[in-house]
Amino acid sequence: MNHDTSTAQLVNQLSEQVSRLTRDEIRLAVAELKHKGKHVGAGAGLFGGAGVFAWWGGLSVVAGLIMLLATVLAAWIAAFIVAGALLLVAGVLALVGRSQVKQGTPPVPREAVESVKQDITAIREGAHR
Repeated sequence: MNHDTSTAQLVNQLSEQVSRLTRDEIRLAVAELKHKGKHVGAGAGLFGGAGVFAWWGGLSVVAGLIMLLATVLAAWIAAFIVAGALLLVAGVLALVGRSQVKQGTPPVPREAVESVKQDITAIREGAHR
């Protein structure tokens, strides 16, 4: 280090280096997120395809259940029994889902808000002393 370097020059160099480091870190983060984003997009597409095939598989199972019941009942009665069972399951899932959504709304982080309010109060009290 040059002993003739002034404090102002050192502060200027520090500022430039911190700025350069910050820009480099941001570029690195952006590049990493782009790379990961491509994988996430591909994975989401594959999950969508899996969902379509699972749906078709589920429909095949339903058709099989109806055909199985149709061996002992009229086909239309078998279809209504399977449909009723499916609608019952859907209703139960909807009620449980609604309960879960109610627990999560409104989506406000109450504990964090209270903590910030306490911090502000503590800062105000400290400033008045």
